[in-house]
Amino acid sequence: MVNPHTVMYEAELNRIQTSVSALVQAANAKCVFVVDKNGQFIASSGEVENMDATSLASLTAGNIAATGGMAKLLRENEFTTQFHEGKNAHIYIQLVGNRVILVVIFDAKSSLGLVRLRVRKTSDELVEIFEQMAKKSAEPGGGSAFAEITDEDIDNLFND
Repeated sequence: MVNPHTVMYEAELNRIQTSVSALVQAANAKCVFVVDKNGQFIASSGEVENMDATSLASLTAGNIAATGGMAKLLRENEFTTQFHEGKNAHIYIQLVGNRVILVVIFDAKSSLGLVRLRVRKTSDELVEIFEQMAKKSAEPGGGSAFAEITDEDIDNLFND
């Protein structure tokens, strides 16, 4: 899960967005979302204009939590992958590095095999990004959004 004290800077968000956008194209998906395990929306790409991203993020996180409970009952750590098949839309859900959830929505223009293949590559990219974020946050002052602000910046703010 993304540590609540982890700071995501614009550079990391751009890298996540680039990976998500590439996945939409590579998997021929309708849209892709990245959500944290608490249900907080992180990034999306594709046909997202008519979707309620907040509700989708919350419901996906709840779904992961529920299946986590089932996994424990079966003495499993976690079920990292889920697939839901509908008449017109399908959802592929992948837990990435036990930190975030990757949600791929696709239709008959794609296939489960293609989505699974492309999600594997994107998952690796996302794991790397979030590991780098965690390392950056672990550095002294790295977890603070105020780490970049100097005394001079504060003085300039009040001297204007």
